[in-house]
Amino acid sequence: MTMTVRPRERLLFEGADWDFATLQRIHDACEEIALGELGLDVYPNQIEVITSEQMLDAYSSTGMPLFYRHWSFGKHFAHHETFYRRGMRDLAYEIVINSSPCISYLMEENTATMQTLVTAHAAFGHNHFFKNNYLFKLWTDAEGILDYLDFAKGYITRCEERYGETAVERTLDAAHALMSHGVHRYAGKTTIDLRQEEKREQERRAHEEQMFNDLWRTVPVGKAKKAGDIGLEKRRAALGLPQDNILYFLEKSAPRLQPWQREILRIVRHVAQYFHPQRQTKVMNEGTATFVHYQIMNRLHERGQISDGNFLEFLKSHANVVFQPNYDDRRFSGFNPYALGFAMMQDIERIVTKPTEEDRAWFPDIAGGGDAMGVLRDVWANYRDESFISQFLSPNLIRRLRLFHLYDDPEQTEGVLVSAIHNERGYLRIRRQLSREYDIGWTDPAIDIVDVDLAGDRRLLLQHIVMNGCYLQESDTKLVLQHLADLWGYDVLLQEIDGSNTVAREHAATPRKIVQS
Repeated sequence: MTMTVRPRERLLFEGADWDFATLQRIHDACEEIALGELGLDVYPNQIEVITSEQMLDAYSSTGMPLFYRHWSFGKHFAHHETFYRRGMRDLAYEIVINSSPCISYLMEENTATMQTLVTAHAAFGHNHFFKNNYLFKLWTDAEGILDYLDFAKGYITRCEERYGETAVERTLDAAHALMSHGVHRYAGKTTIDLRQEEKREQERRAHEEQMFNDLWRTVPVGKAKKAGDIGLEKRRAALGLPQDNILYFLEKSAPRLQPWQREILRIVRHVAQYFHPQRQTKVMNEGTATFVHYQIMNRLHERGQISDGNFLEFLKSHANVVFQPNYDDRRFSGFNPYALGFAMMQDIERIVTKPTEEDRAWFPDIAGGGDAMGVLRDVWANYRDESFISQFLSPNLIRRLRLFHLYDDPEQTEGVLVSAIHNERGYLRIRRQLSREYDIGWTDPAIDIVDVDLAGDRRLLLQHIVMNGCYLQESDTKLVLQHLADLWGYDVLLQEIDGSNTVAREHAATPRKIVQS
């Protein structure tokens, strides 16, 4: 029996302890493999070490430590802290920010092995994905996000001092309620420049205070003007309707908002747009980072830079990260994005390097090509979760994960139907159905502002196109519509349009009368 002895002088660290010199050695070793062997392309790295309480604080502010204040963040902090202190929940080992430099926050409680894993995962895996994926290139400004968040925090603080915390909190509450309907879903002609947004704020404020909303001042309302005098198409054109970005419409057209309120809506909208690509790439982003950390940690072990004991510690943590509970397990809450993403990345590597005849039939463009990292880098750059799964989920992986599709037919009085099994037609159906679970065009409610009664009571009309018989939840709709009415300043009406193009349900809200304390 032969045992390989690893020279002590080559080890990056020994045991669990680390210092900042150790972190530098860890970063440099990971960088050598990531850039030299895996061919990754990353932003400059900035590593920050924080306490568990700071990590909880970052959790609570949606992973953005440099953020404005809001009561909901404190609520989330208390919730996470209670579970963490009772030992009922672990904290993430890291938080990474899509910025340039890419900032990775490491918990000081992590062992040296975990700091190596986190550096490989966040500082190189996520970092490469942020820099190269087309959605992040299209919708985020990595160079300007930190400066913009600093501006937003300062601006909202000044608003609280000038207009009162209650008024600012009320505006933020309403904006946050509409945040998921505050993004542009389709690319425009201009790229986002958050540093310019900050500079333009003062220009916008001066302009709006002098010339705000000529449309509202020049359109007579009431009995003197008939609705028919303003054509529907002309009215829609003047207001840019239909519009699915509700926060954008309110920012530009709500007649009773103050300039500072419009700027707060703009801030919330930019933050929502920043997170928009992350909602569409959770499986790919985590799968990429997990695949990268797995490759780097294995190479460090092969090169004798981490000991067998430290490598076993890594494997235990990695196994926990990619653990996927079965559907009948109490812990099951859907697909673990780390598990699904990592499994698909490994499967692509197998298809490229060791394909079967089935792989060659399903993936003729990549099967047997030999350059697994080249294929993966191309995939990471050009797909989002929905298209990634619909293109690359293989029959082999479907069998290995034991996937099948159930269909609950309302016509059936008992049980559910198994609509897709392990045959060629079943593989296609399973792949298509699973990909839809990650398509925000399929899962998010399609709500548009379609009209405003300019000639009458200025009521705002919205329509929800019902998909697959899924209507809006009554209680949530009531609360969100109330926030919308408060921002709009007049009544709002939401119609739910069913498959026969008729109004199936209606929801209405009237703005609350605000009494200044």
